[in-house]
Amino acid sequence: MNKVFFESMPVKEQYIVNSDGLSYYVEEVAQFANYVSSKGAIAIVVVHQAHKDQAVSNLYGLNIENDLDD
Repeated sequence: MNKVFFESMPVKEQYIVNSDGLSYYVEEVAQFANYVSSKGAIAIVVVHQAHKDQAVSNLYGLNIENDLDD
């Protein structure tokens, strides 16, 4: 996951949804780099993708096999 925008800073053990439509689990906020009021905050967030079997994965995202054509 690259640059992502949030309304509020994610916290550990929270699920977030990336612009790719997939759900991710926040392992930790590793580094809070800077805060500029006009641009927001910059942080490094360690995440991993939520498993397909989890309920949060059914709320958001694409089913690649059904939603995309070749």
